[in-house]
Amino acid sequence: MSKVLERWHQLVQRNDASGLEDLLADDAVFYSPIVHTPQQGKAITQKYLTAAFNALFNDSFRYVREIVGEKDALLEFVVDLDGIQVNGVDLITWNEADRIVEFKVLIRPRKGMDAVGEHMIRALQALG
Repeated sequence: MSKVLERWHQLVQRNDASGLEDLLADDAVFYSPIVHTPQQGKAITQKYLTAAFNALFNDSFRYVREIVGEKDALLEFVVDLDGIQVNGVDLITWNEADRIVEFKVLIRPRKGMDAVGEHMIRALQALG
C-alpha cells in the first residue's frame, strides 16, 4: 500500500482531519459531487475534506473496495446517513512527493447524494 493511502486510512480511522495539512499538495483540487466547479488549492480542498470527515465519518462508514495504481487509487465506500444507504467512490491522485493533488468524490443513488449534500452544507457552515 502506498504511503499516501496508509496515511489517509489512518486519518479516516481516527476521524482526524488535522493530518490533512501534511497530506495535501499546495495545488490540490477537490471535485465534489454537489458543487459544479472544481475547488482549487490546498486550503479549500482541506476545508471540503474536513467537512466530509465531520459529515460522513460516522460508525457506519467503511471502505469496501480499493483499486490501487502507482499514483492513484479508487476507494469505494458505504455509509448510512439518516437511514439512507449511500454508496460512493473516492478517486485519489498523488504526486512524487506523496501529496494528494486530486480528490474526486462520486455518490449514488440520487437520494444518497441529496443526503450527503445536506450533511456537507451543515458541516461547511460550521467550519465558517
